[in-house]
Amino acid sequence: MADQNNPNSSIIETKPLHPLHQIARTSTHKLLLKQWLKEEELILNRVSLKETQIDSVRKELTQLYCFFFLFHSISLILLFSAASSRASGLGFCPRSWIPSLCSLFFSLGIIWAIRYKTDVESHLEKMLEREKEDGKLLGKCVEELKKKGVEFDLLKEVDALRRAKSLRVEAKAVKKWSARDFVTLVFFFVSCLALGLSRVILCG
Repeated sequence: MADQNNPNSSIIETKPLHPLHQIARTSTHKLLLKQWLKEEELILNRVSLKETQIDSVRKELTQLYCFFFLFHSISLILLFSAASSRASGLGFCPRSWIPSLCSLFFSLGIIWAIRYKTDVESHLEKMLEREKEDGKLLGKCVEELKKKGVEFDLLKEVDALRRAKSLRVEAKAVKKWSARDFVTLVFFFVSCLALGLSRVILCG
């Protein structure tokens, strides 16, 4: 009689638990949630590390750019000063191959270093993008698990996450020319220009 006269008691008894309470009572769901949260933290740490590495590589590239232009500026100024003060009549043209060769080797070395660093930067950017995509996929699964509770299909959702990671294909168009190729060409042309100017200064 007491149960029939008190309908609120049956409502309280049949009220479903919150999904997080359901997860706390189920060992498999609880373990999976802990594992995913830990993996999310690891992904965030890797993203932070990749961003730090990219910033470091970009600083090194900036230093290489400055060193390249500083070297050619100073070398051209010194060559011009030496050619202007040749009062003894001795020509520098027969020996102009020495500074030209030094300038060429230096330019090729700097261009190679710039190309190498830009390749490293591109590789790190791809890895960073991949880590961020993994973080987004994992974040969606964590939200679904928290939302559904025990209704979350472990086999189906975990398998879907694995397939999404393994079958992920970049749907970007293949670029024939990239910014790295343009930078390499610019420095090559500047090197040729500096080489030509040194010949003009010494033999002009």
